Amino acid sequence: MSSDGLVVLGIDPGSRVTGYGLVREVSGQASLLKAGTIRTDSKKEMCARLGHIYSKIAELVQSYGPVEAAIENVFVAANPSSALKLGQARGAAIAACAVAGLTVSGYEPTKVKQSLVGTGRADKTQVAFMVSRILGVKDPKWAKDASDALAIAVCHLNERRFKRMSGL
Repeated sequence: MSSDGLVVLGIDPGSRVTGYGLVREVSGQASLLKAGTIRTDSKKEMCARLGHIYSKIAELVQSYGPVEAAIENVFVAANPSSALKLGQARGAAIAACAVAGLTVSGYEPTKVKQSLVGTGRADKTQVAFMVSRILGVKDPKWAKDASDALAIAVCHLNERRFKRMSGL
C-alpha cells in the first residue's frame, strides 16, 4: 500500500452485465474511484462475450492500478446453464486480474451483506444505502450491478482490516 492508499477492484460477474467498482482506502477511509457496468451483446457467441469482459476488466486494471480484486462467488442456480455462464464470466474476470498480477478474493453474497449491513439477508436497497454512506456518495447514480461490485470491494477492505488487526 502506497501513500496514495490501497485500490481494490470489486467485481459482480454476469454473462450479460458485469458490475465493477474501484475503491481507494487511505488511513481506513474508503472512497469511490469509479463504478459502472460491462455490458455484453447477448446476440454474440459466448466466447466473444467472455473476451469482452476480459478486455474491459484488463483496461480497468491498467487505468486505475488496483493491487487486489474481490469478486462474488458463484451461487448454485436453479438453472445449470445460467450457473455455467455465470461461472464462465467470473473466470474471464479472474483471468484478467490474474494476468495483471492481482490477488483475487472471492466472497459469498451473504458474507458481503453481513459485512456491510450486519445481516446476511439484507436486500439490495439496504446494501446500496450502506455502500453510498461508507463511500460518502450522497446521490449515487450507479447501476445495481455496480453497487453490488462496490459492496464486494468494501467487504474485502473490511476483511483485510479484520485480518490485519487480529493477526491472521
